[in-house]
Amino acid sequence: MPANATTQSIGIQSVGLIGARGYVGLELLALLESHPLLDLSYASSRALAGEPISKHAKASFSGKSFEELSPGDIASMNADIVILALPDGAGDPFLEALDASGSSPKLILDLSSDQRFTDDWTYGLSEHNRAQIVGASRISNPGCYATAAQLALRPILPLLSELPHCFGVSGYSGAGTKRTSRNDHRALHDDLLPYKLVNHTHEREISRHLGTPVRFSPHVVSFFRGIALTVQAKLTNPIDAPTLSALYHDMYDSCELIKVLDDDMPRVRSIVNRDGALVGGFSINPERPDEIAVVCTIDNLRKGAATQAIQNINLALGFDEFIGLRPLTGPHAEPIE
Repeated sequence: MPANATTQSIGIQSVGLIGARGYVGLELLALLESHPLLDLSYASSRALAGEPISKHAKASFSGKSFEELSPGDIASMNADIVILALPDGAGDPFLEALDASGSSPKLILDLSSDQRFTDDWTYGLSEHNRAQIVGASRISNPGCYATAAQLALRPILPLLSELPHCFGVSGYSGAGTKRTSRNDHRALHDDLLPYKLVNHTHEREISRHLGTPVRFSPHVVSFFRGIALTVQAKLTNPIDAPTLSALYHDMYDSCELIKVLDDDMPRVRSIVNRDGALVGGFSINPERPDEIAVVCTIDNLRKGAATQAIQNINLALGFDEFIGLRPLTGPHAEPIE
């Protein structure tokens, strides 16, 4: 649907952002300012209350400042869209207040893991759940690792014969702004830190939404943003390189935010600050050609969070899916380094 037609039929939609101080919140502010059909109503942050948005985000919003807003305040402000960019468990008071107000927003989008395990919310893996996202009123945004893993696994899901393994490496921004051993870049210097190697939340999320168990090993390194995720899998039958590549092209060539690399290895530095994902690095064991590996890279703050939130808002409200975003493929694609 053309943007001008959407504007006339739906109109500019107001957006309230709760948890605007975090890394993802700041990314969302930049994306919201560049979106022609979304208008920021408020950006709630207790820590930054009163400070200009432009001081912290790559966005100005004509002099708007962060505000400290209670759940009751949020419920009375009547934004068309409410985005919860809060830590796990922190969104409940806001949801309760919105439900009690009797005038729920058109769309509530939760970026935490709180709603990813309930059927009452639509799971927002944009490329693989479009039909359910269109018209949805409550969307749970997928996790960053879970997004990369599912993008890598979905094309081969029917062919799996054993439990696949996902080896993930993330920049330290994935651990949030609260200081821990996993986001102290000085402690991580020249190092790699494995953590939560069994029963990680994203392992359970990936398994639930793929409908099959997976193993997942997360690691954090000293660069700030980006994820490289390698899937190793065993298939029911041997496969050759052209057939494996074709599975990914068939699934993703129509997706402007997913670029399939046939011969090149996806690189983190090629996807940082970009809105999509790179999938490739296809490898087949020549001695056992039913064993394969696939690599996916994303920016954890963009396609792993903020970009996918915008993509889901676009889909839910009937906008063009990619409006306000920068495609990796198609006529308006930016070149990949």
